[in-house]
Amino acid sequence: MPDPLLTTPLHTEHVRLGGRMVPFAGWEMPIQFGGGILAEARAVRSGAGLFDVSHMARLRVSGGDARALLDWTHTADIGEAMPAGRARYGLFCNERGGIIDDGIVYRLGETDFLAVANAANAAKVRAWLERWRAERFPAASLDDLTVHVAMIALQGPRAMEMVAAATESAPPPRPFRLAEMQVGGVPAWVARTGYTGEDGVEMMPRAEDAAALWRMFAEAGSEPCGLGARDVLRLEAGLLLHGSDMDESVNPIEAGLERFVHLGSDFCGAEVVRRAAEQGAQRRLTGFKTRQRGAVPRAHSPLLADGERVGEATSGGYSPTLDTTIGLGYLPARFGAPGAPIQVDVRGKLIEAETVALPFYTRSRSN
Repeated sequence: MPDPLLTTPLHTEHVRLGGRMVPFAGWEMPIQFGGGILAEARAVRSGAGLFDVSHMARLRVSGGDARALLDWTHTADIGEAMPAGRARYGLFCNERGGIIDDGIVYRLGETDFLAVANAANAAKVRAWLERWRAERFPAASLDDLTVHVAMIALQGPRAMEMVAAATESAPPPRPFRLAEMQVGGVPAWVARTGYTGEDGVEMMPRAEDAAALWRMFAEAGSEPCGLGARDVLRLEAGLLLHGSDMDESVNPIEAGLERFVHLGSDFCGAEVVRRAAEQGAQRRLTGFKTRQRGAVPRAHSPLLADGERVGEATSGGYSPTLDTTIGLGYLPARFGAPGAPIQVDVRGKLIEAETVALPFYTRSRSN
């Protein structure tokens, strides 16, 4: 018998709203609501969308060795210069430079941090931190807050005006910052981060307060959105998905994530990653778009050039914002320049495509 699926504190809200619930990384989560995936994605691009991301792991790392533990296991610079309230995105790499997971680390206080990891890799990241805590950083403690603290993302061009209206006593945090504040009377960590390519926040209230916070923003006009729209939006924004676009067989240089690696620090796998940066990657994650309507490329679709297989797609789908089909895949470095012609083999049908610069979509600065 498989283990029963976990549910977030917002499960009842999702069922009440008619969410289509599916298994995802051990959780029962909404893939979409009544309007459908594309309508939800458009709502986020034009207004504001509300996402339950409580399935993601929230791990509190504290104590005298907390900073050192995270600086060793995470590729960002979690050094003394990282101020309280700052957020940094990076990668958890193994000794070979392979990507165990990606995630954001928030500094809550002098010796107090919050690491957010993907639901599918929660146990692996927890075990990785525990291993190094036991081996090298014993003055750190690790507390799993996932079931005690919910996480709600509000994203879109109207998101920040909604947040500002609910936090009149204090302004919302600046991008890649976190603040502890009252949101409509609900205490929460509020982080100016997200996974959609739009401005917005990720709010972390206590589990028992999550439904009230969700209803507050739903009633203010934000569109409840499921995992389907989240995947469409992150692909449009050129944001990678672990398990599809990167994994432990991929290093950060191949994945095009070197800007999130502090190459001057001594993190786990640093020597291998530095060598890859110095020598240059033989393959790179590359964006592409099709030149015609038709079959949609998916993970593992072969990528060809002049009739020869040269790579493989990792993600793909229809972009409602750009009204075209887009994808990501690993190709030899010579295909890095935009405009290189390729073909995508979708179930035996060859689709003409070309490489493009990432991201596919960038929000207007006026948003």
